[in-house]
Amino acid sequence: MALLALSFRPVGNGVSQASGERLWIIGLGLIFPAVILLCLLAYGLWIGERLLPRSDADVTRIEAEARRWSWRFSYENDPRRSTENVLHIPAGRPVDIEITTADVIHSFWVPRLAGKLDAIPGHVNVLRIEADAPGTYTGLSAEFSGHGYDNHSFAVIAHGPEDWQKFLEGEQ
Repeated sequence: MALLALSFRPVGNGVSQASGERLWIIGLGLIFPAVILLCLLAYGLWIGERLLPRSDADVTRIEAEARRWSWRFSYENDPRRSTENVLHIPAGRPVDIEITTADVIHSFWVPRLAGKLDAIPGHVNVLRIEADAPGTYTGLSAEFSGHGYDNHSFAVIAHGPEDWQKFLEGEQ
């Protein structure tokens, strides 16, 4: 708003019309937007790098397989354990979800935790999610693949450290 107000002030005090125009065109029309865009690019790259699924000792890995109207989740810590339509994750830690499907294309989407990623037959996509606090979050398949898919949803339960340990030990 200050720049807009300055553009309407009268030219005076020895400042020529041409130098005033050069200031607005070059300084505020080219240099200022370039600096702002470079700052936004740097911030976006920094945030994007943090969201990439990378190997780390603190990362929990879970396999998600979509089937008609259901999701099956298998846990890295106990491959024999699986849950239907309920995903259990630790709160405050990154979780890599390896997403695939047994039939048609589905979408894995938990709006409060991460963006949407498609489950494609014969291909594994990896999505990193992280719940800041324990609680229950709603996930859904955002693809419409025929009758019955409009209610294709699942629950994500984020556990605190003690509850997560109990879940891993089979107490929940």
